[in-house]
Amino acid sequence: MFLCPDEGGGLTGERGVWFCVLCGPDRRRAVRPDGTVCSPGTAERCMSRLLSAVESELQAGREKGDPTERELRVTLEDAELWRRFQHITNEMIVTKNGRYRMFPVLKVSVSGLDPSSMYSFLLDFVPAACRWKFVNGEWVAAGRAETRGEGRGGIYIHPDSPNFGAHWMKAAVTFNKVKLTNKVNGGGQIMLNSLHKYEPQLHIVCVGSRHRLVSNVSFKETQFIAVTAYQNEEITALKIRYNPFAKAFLDSQISTNNISKLIKHKHPGPQVVLPYLFSNYPCSAHC
Repeated sequence: MFLCPDEGGGLTGERGVWFCVLCGPDRRRAVRPDGTVCSPGTAERCMSRLLSAVESELQAGREKGDPTERELRVTLEDAELWRRFQHITNEMIVTKNGRYRMFPVLKVSVSGLDPSSMYSFLLDFVPAACRWKFVNGEWVAAGRAETRGEGRGGIYIHPDSPNFGAHWMKAAVTFNKVKLTNKVNGGGQIMLNSLHKYEPQLHIVCVGSRHRLVSNVSFKETQFIAVTAYQNEEITALKIRYNPFAKAFLDSQISTNNISKLIKHKHPGPQVVLPYLFSNYPCSAHC
């Protein structure tokens, strides 16, 4: 859920803040402190206000944070695994129904927040300047990308938002429910253009009497090209090897023996051991 302004346009005091509760794929409702429900339009205005705060701060180019958060550190978890995929140009599946989730999963550790302040964590995907195509076993640039407006498909708000700084710092923040699509169909899915490269960007917003952008950070290791089907066989092999719920790819296109040969030939060295816990999700949702 995320912090919601009152219908007068401002934010109330600590005892009077409102929240917007996610009620389903496409429905939201704003809830007052006494438990009564306000109009659906209020929830939408809340979302708009939070996102516009991010954009306005970015455009203004203000110095990030205040003395409370000058020691803020955001660290990418499983960085070595991300680098393995980056080395051969990572790919992420996008579908019309947004069935697939990202793998590797974006996960960060955060320190330096004010434990008693409220923060929201938002994620968007910044497109590169050109389209790409897979030719003779490698990705090459193939003309200009779609415009920024067409190529940037919304912002994902972490479902724990807003929450106290202490909450965000007690364990890694995981974006394991982000679903990617190539069609504008709502439901909290992120729309991306196929054959375009993207870099996930994390925004941390302090919410309260006024929204304030604390930090925005990205990691080059997490860049990927959106595809409707994997183009590079090595990517398929790595996805199967490190994602325990990607076994659906073990079909006629690539055998188990081929996977082992590809990885031993292209990626020698010690194996990466990962503690992923996806027991609540079907295998097809994490490819």
